[in-house]
Amino acid sequence: MRSLEQRLARIREGAVERIPAETLAQMHAATRTLVDSNAHEAAHGEGDQAPDFDLPDSSGNPVSLSGLLSRGPAVVAFFRGNW
Repeated sequence: MRSLEQRLARIREGAVERIPAETLAQMHAATRTLVDSNAHEAAHGEGDQAPDFDLPDSSGNPVSLSGLLSRGPAVVAFFRGNW
C-alpha cells in the first residue's frame, strides 16, 4: 500500500497533464497567497470548538451550526470552487 504522500505526489503529477497550464498557474498562485497569509496561525485545531455561524443551505435557507449540533454531530466541508 502506498503512503498518502506517494498518492498525493501521483495526483500532482497527473494534474500537469489534465489541467491547462494557465489554470494550474492560477491554482499555484492562490495556494502561495494562502500560505504567505499565515492564516493557519489563526485556524482552529483538532478538538477546538468551532464558533457558531449561519450560512445558507443549498436552497438558500439559513442554517446555523448550533441548530445542526442540537440534532447531533455535524461535519463542515469547504469547497474552494472551480478554477
